[in-house]
Amino acid sequence: MASPAPVKKVLVPITVGTEPVEASIPIDILRRAGADVTVAAAGVDGLLVAAMYGVNIVADANVADCADVSYDLIALPGGVPGADNLGGCAALESIVRKHALRGGLYAAICAAPPLALARWGLLHGVKATAHPAFVERFPGEVIAVDANVVVDGKVVTGSGPATSMEFALALVQQLYGKDKVDQIANPMLVRYELGYTFKELNPIQWQCSGTPKVLIPVAHVNEEMEVITIIDALRRANADVVVASAEDGLEIVGLYSMRIVADVLLDAVADQQFDQIIVPGGTPGAKTLAGKEKLVALLKEQAEANKPYGAISAATAHVLEPHGLLKSMAGMVADASECENCRVLVDRNVITSRSTGTAMEFAVAVVEKLLGGEAAREVAEGLLFV
Repeated sequence: MASPAPVKKVLVPITVGTEPVEASIPIDILRRAGADVTVAAAGVDGLLVAAMYGVNIVADANVADCADVSYDLIALPGGVPGADNLGGCAALESIVRKHALRGGLYAAICAAPPLALARWGLLHGVKATAHPAFVERFPGEVIAVDANVVVDGKVVTGSGPATSMEFALALVQQLYGKDKVDQIANPMLVRYELGYTFKELNPIQWQCSGTPKVLIPVAHVNEEMEVITIIDALRRANADVVVASAEDGLEIVGLYSMRIVADVLLDAVADQQFDQIIVPGGTPGAKTLAGKEKLVALLKEQAEANKPYGAISAATAHVLEPHGLLKSMAGMVADASECENCRVLVDRNVITSRSTGTAMEFAVAVVEKLLGGEAAREVAEGLLFV
């Protein structure tokens, strides 16, 4: 009997100002593939990292402690000033240089290809892409390509937040092959085309005076990719997003072991009013949220006041449906022919979405309903989701 293949080891460094979508999606997808992913804090004391858009991530290790480990892949997220901070981290540069000299696979997305890899001289003669705002930062030795994702030998580069899924799946293909990509992408309903649409039944104007206040409750084993993508998009739109832990503490361990820190405990905001409540999925986490009386009470108050609320993936079936919060809509759990292929569905004041692979479409649709088409377009453009 053949011995099992060794587990692939991956390093994903993060730092102050890292783009959280560009970090969380590769981490999530690579862990789904079976990789042993180490999230390493760079340029900070301790493990708590303040990423962009107020997302606080707890790393697994510090970059300085990873110097003697051999990796199959090192993947750098972007962000401003995150990419520049990674590029200025001497400990990380040393690790990536040694890895590249050994012929290892390395990757970067958004601003990180020019501000880190090219800065270290690791893209000379390589075809690479980057965020359009940073392509001009490539030195002449780099062959700049206008593409979502570019694979050139042992180097993979991506253009920005909305291409993070395609970038992550390209990394999976390099490590495991195309069959593994299909095993991951198909159940998630991954779509490679950029841009968003949503189906709307019984349209009404969502009422919001001034800056919308949005509650995102979270629990252990929620799907972290969904949580972070929704936070990121809404905060890009300048919504007042409150991430509330339904656990005893603020630190939440996601479905794929990412650790994020909530803003407050759910109990502390249970008596507040919100313009929107969004419940993330991940079946175990959604089931936990379904059992939180204060959250259910908030959702029912929201419904009775005809104020917006919604859920994505497993949370629709495990949180909204059992508590009678889908009575007025077709919903993603209903057998409604006109909604059969909907990725995002709005019915009156309720919005639902089918899977983790639809999270960015869902988030931008929430922005459009709360703040209008122009705000949604600005967010989509910032994400390169156009």
